[in-house]
Amino acid sequence: MRKFFCCALLVGAGFHGAMAVGADANDPFLWLEQVNEPRALEWVKAENARTSAVLENDPRYAPLHAAAVALAQANDRIPEPAFRAGEIFNLWQDEHHAHGLWRRTGFADFMRADAMWQPLLDLDALSESEHANWFWGGAQCAEPGENLCLVALSDGGEDAVTEREFDVRTGHFVENGFLLPKGKQETAWQDENTLLASREWNAGELTSSGYPYIVKRLQRGQPLSAATEIYRGDKADVGASPASLRDGDGNEVQMIVRNRTFFETEYRLIGAHGTPILALPPKSGLVGLLKNRLIVELREDWHAGGKTFASGSLVSIDMAKARAAPGKLKPTLIYAPEPRHAFGAAAVTRDKLLLTELDNVRGRALVYSPDKGGGWTRRVLPLPDNLTVSIVDADLHSNRAFYEVTGFTTPASLWLADLDAHTQQLVRALPPRFDASRLVVEQLEATSKDGTRVPYFVVRAKDMPFDGSTPLILEAYGGFQISETPEYSATLGKLWLERGGAYALANIRGGGEFGPAWHDAGLKLHRQRIYDDFAAVGEDLIARKYTSTPHLGIRGGSNGGLLMGVEFNQRPDLWGAVEIEVPLLDMLRYEQIDAGASWVGEYGSVSVPEERAFLASISPYHNLRADAHYPLPYIWSTSKDDRVGPQHARKFAAKMAAMHLPYLFYEVLEGGHSDGATLEEKAASSARDYTYFSRQLGLP
Repeated sequence: MRKFFCCALLVGAGFHGAMAVGADANDPFLWLEQVNEPRALEWVKAENARTSAVLENDPRYAPLHAAAVALAQANDRIPEPAFRAGEIFNLWQDEHHAHGLWRRTGFADFMRADAMWQPLLDLDALSESEHANWFWGGAQCAEPGENLCLVALSDGGEDAVTEREFDVRTGHFVENGFLLPKGKQETAWQDENTLLASREWNAGELTSSGYPYIVKRLQRGQPLSAATEIYRGDKADVGASPASLRDGDGNEVQMIVRNRTFFETEYRLIGAHGTPILALPPKSGLVGLLKNRLIVELREDWHAGGKTFASGSLVSIDMAKARAAPGKLKPTLIYAPEPRHAFGAAAVTRDKLLLTELDNVRGRALVYSPDKGGGWTRRVLPLPDNLTVSIVDADLHSNRAFYEVTGFTTPASLWLADLDAHTQQLVRALPPRFDASRLVVEQLEATSKDGTRVPYFVVRAKDMPFDGSTPLILEAYGGFQISETPEYSATLGKLWLERGGAYALANIRGGGEFGPAWHDAGLKLHRQRIYDDFAAVGEDLIARKYTSTPHLGIRGGSNGGLLMGVEFNQRPDLWGAVEIEVPLLDMLRYEQIDAGASWVGEYGSVSVPEERAFLASISPYHNLRADAHYPLPYIWSTSKDDRVGPQHARKFAAKMAAMHLPYLFYEVLEGGHSDGATLEEKAASSARDYTYFSRQLGLP
């Protein structure tokens, strides 16, 4: 299971050069924050060699690596479909296309097992011809034809991208077409000859978070310098970006999305008379446009139109009326969660809204239809219980949608829902990658320090002895209202469960498993609740004799890496292994590293005395103790991470070295905020992970 969400809001910002403003002169490892400086890279090279000598020379590594490569490159993987202009598009990686191949096929052809794909853009060939290192950053195509697309190209997996116009009819980049050089940028098509874009138009035009805040209109054939400014935010904002929503009837809503903080947003309509504010609540998100109704997710209670709408609900706004009076909105309720339920995700088709929700962290799917009176009717999409349901893509020009169903021991399957005919069709099913016949999945609960019930899942052998001897990996995230749900992981199953290990996933506060309130309970000064929740799950596993401290390992990435760092410091007595992945660890300087300043709404700021004191009390980097008895940690990051950055992991490892504390450190050279850019790199990362846990927790 690899989920590195941390805090992506726009595209990542970057501190990769000189020392940041406000540097702590007493920090002896600040030089490691200069990501690409030769001295820092030599340190990384030496650390990688030392860790490779330990993990990759372990006799378990070679078979684990071979198995991970085979899983990653298997040709019977499910190609993830995207609807475009009546066809299906897909980005594919394998041993022949390490960087990726963008391709398409007809809808009817995709529905057959032996679909014939037409290649559109070979990123390996492009990288070779341009002496570059291009990886896929996504594509957005101009409605309604969806023939002209802005393709985002990432150097080694970074969040910063170069955007180039591509014509899917010819299979080539458009000569003298739109080209936005590498940067932290957001774009939206206004029409086929006009872009809306936010980027660093001139040097220094970024917020303190490193995101753009100036939106301009760029006409075809214009140089960037001739773009017309239509909105300017503030350097104190997180950032500002354009958004363009279109429904299946051709209605459009174009907006400026101004992120005042990570969680608070201001929406402005783009029109002939400026950019009037659309009076949505600050804590809300846009879902889509359907029958000229704007669908909005609420992350706080909203009093509007004489009614109160609860946090966690979905509402619709009649845009014809909203344009006439953008400050006086009258929303209509679509969905309101029941207790222990939470909104998951939603997507619009031509006439329908497909929605997923969590019922005590178990997936459900609902279909909503707008009625002529302005209201909504709903029906439940019949699906198996106790699995995770995810929307893959929905077609704006029909009422078809793809969704995925998966569980810890249930291989992922891709389904097509015809929302007109009320039918569902299995399209692809991943063949089993490991023997799950001997496994059982349970959902249990632990009681946190303040009495809160914290659910968690366990995957274990049916005949597991309840004597504490089973090696078990416990994982969680705990932040940014991101939910952790059951999913089928071939690497976890083959490299760990099939070999006799067990696995647990904790749904601690800070996530979104029970809606916005579950997240808000762990914000800023209340964050210790998150760490108490996780420790409570660990203690519960031991109390139930599922495992014991020498056999209990924990791991988490990004914000979950911060969680691991805190648990490493606060409860070293509880864990036998701690894997800290692409983490935040220096919480007194996180605001000055890469995109850190954008996450003040989650963590708090050192500029606020009370918040600084709390951050100092939990900051893993500052709370390392030379006299503590820590388990051997495995700390890793990537050189190309321009979101959280490798600086945290580097400094943490260097400080442990100075304290003569044992540790393992590895820095993947590519991959952005993840475990590698290519399938082989990801496989090598997985092999190192499970070699580490096997060594530490006693799995042969």
